[in-house]
Amino acid sequence: MTPSTLARRGLLSLAVAALATALTPSAVYAAPPLRVILPVSAGSGVDANVRTAQVALSKALGGQPVVIENLPGAGGITGTQALVKAAPDGNTIAVVSNNHAVNPSVFKNLPYDSLGDITPITVIGGSPFVFVVNPKVPAANAKELQALLKSKPDALNIASSGNGTIIQLAGRVVIDALGGKAHDIPYKGMGPMITDLMSGQVEMGASSVVAIQGQLKAGTLRAIGLMGKERLGSLPDVKTFAEQGFPDANMSGWFVAVGPKGMPAAQVQRLHDALVAAFNDPEVKASFAKQENHLVLGTPEQAAQFLKSEQDRYARMVEKAKVAVE
Repeated sequence: MTPSTLARRGLLSLAVAALATALTPSAVYAAPPLRVILPVSAGSGVDANVRTAQVALSKALGGQPVVIENLPGAGGITGTQALVKAAPDGNTIAVVSNNHAVNPSVFKNLPYDSLGDITPITVIGGSPFVFVVNPKVPAANAKELQALLKSKPDALNIASSGNGTIIQLAGRVVIDALGGKAHDIPYKGMGPMITDLMSGQVEMGASSVVAIQGQLKAGTLRAIGLMGKERLGSLPDVKTFAEQGFPDANMSGWFVAVGPKGMPAAQVQRLHDALVAAFNDPEVKASFAKQENHLVLGTPEQAAQFLKSEQDRYARMVEKAKVAVE
């Protein structure tokens, strides 16, 4: 074999190796991964739902790694502020929930424009809320809780995931519908709130179903009523508040994928299509349904309209419930 032949074979081997390396996911995405900011604490409903789709989302993005980052605080403001400061290059998104639409009405000076400083991508879906009590509370349904509240005005505490959050507003909606009063005890996230509910440090509170399904099944928390229009397959014996004669105690959660302001249309479409594919993955879809969530996955335009309408709706609710943060 001549030296020239050996040289040609060596170059061919190097080319094949280079091509193989170029086709591996790690090489393709040596650039930054997709950073998904969650302005909520670990263990919340949104956190559980997004993590369910993490692997499928990476696959839908052609192998781009997906890094989920919890940045809770100030009712979601901390995480959202990090999003709006990020480069609009398609490598950073956030999944915001109801708090995003509530905050403009309860915080006097938001450090961003909740509609103008984001790029809506898609409404991913929604989840039902349930109102619960510690098992030591002598009430098993809405009317029994109403009687207890009226017999002990201002004696019971109601927990929330923070001042001005949708969980606080949901709790207020229930208490108002029952015609009672209770002391607000705000926490820094769902995790510590649920811990103190189970221990009996606080008596009651509202939550997404997914965040406390385990506690309800274990009996460490008791459901008083669902805040939606229909019963749930996983909680067949829990009536809605409407069934129990309190139709005004009605609210549900939602979560929307958004990017920073100014994201190019091509990046918005890329991320939208990947999110749709990820949440329609059979395993993800089954897990999503098991957690009693429903999928929406609409267009970016529909997401923009939804966020605007929800912000307007919550402004009216906040004014009625007199929820405010200094």
